[in-house]
Amino acid sequence: MSELVTGEAVALELRPARLPSRALAVLLDLAVAVAVYVAVTIALVASTSSLDVAAQTALSIATFVLVLVGGPIAVETLSHGRSLGKMACGLRVVRDDGGPIRFRHSLVRGLIGVIEILMTLGVVACVASLVSARGRRLGDVFAGTLVVRERVPSASAGFMPPPPPWLEGRFSGLDLSAVPDDLWLAVRQYLARMGQLDPRVGWAMADRLAADVAARTGAPAPREVPPPAYLAAVLQERQAREAWRAFGSAQTAAGTAASVPGVPVAPSPAAPPPAPVAPPTPPPPAVSPGGRPEVARGVPSDGRSGTGFVPPA
Repeated sequence: MSELVTGEAVALELRPARLPSRALAVLLDLAVAVAVYVAVTIALVASTSSLDVAAQTALSIATFVLVLVGGPIAVETLSHGRSLGKMACGLRVVRDDGGPIRFRHSLVRGLIGVIEILMTLGVVACVASLVSARGRRLGDVFAGTLVVRERVPSASAGFMPPPPPWLEGRFSGLDLSAVPDDLWLAVRQYLARMGQLDPRVGWAMADRLAADVAARTGAPAPREVPPPAYLAAVLQERQAREAWRAFGSAQTAAGTAASVPGVPVAPSPAAPPPAPVAPPTPPPPAVSPGGRPEVARGVPSDGRSGTGFVPPA
């Protein structure tokens, strides 16, 4: 990968094209250009047979320049750096800052390409491409361009290390609403590539990111917590909150659906029948001084309701 910085201070990761793919693209372009040149030459010879030798020579030179030099320049300009050979190989010509090329870039590349590709049979271009760190030939150096690969295999997502178990839930009270999305993206990218960085460079980057996150949350980062572990724990807390907003609200809505008319509610399970209640035990009958049980007035001994009539003793 080659990191290019645009005029807007945006870092771009581009993969420069190497010599084999570039040579194949140039050969395809030359094959097409030569085929067109031969066809145009045959047509001109047949149509200008009545002209003198000087006019035919001038037409031949003009045809050579227009087809083998002007044709590639026009194609690269109109297609923004993608000729037929580059399309077949998945390549594109871009500026040093990653932007699309213009006519002046294609013109410089085409004119210098006549010397280093056509006149020297590509020897100068091959040597320059092998010497350059990004595979640039002389035309790219003078034009300020770079040939990059468009069809890059997608890389697998980096492993996100989980925070230590003793940090789970420790930062649940932090206010994360003031942390911008670009800072979260930087934290994610650092955690995913932490194992690929130099230890000192990675620690310094983690310390800076932790200070930025702590400044946005309003709470300083604990000194006993390492910066990478702090970033992993805070990021996990943010993901947990986002998951709760996405799925926790759905569960809450399901609980309040019973109060909304027209929303079907699952029937509750039937309650068990109440246990039978035993009848109250009647109090023991009072005993008269004579030893006989005394019958309450107005209440018969068999438990029926009384009539108010009491027989004589």
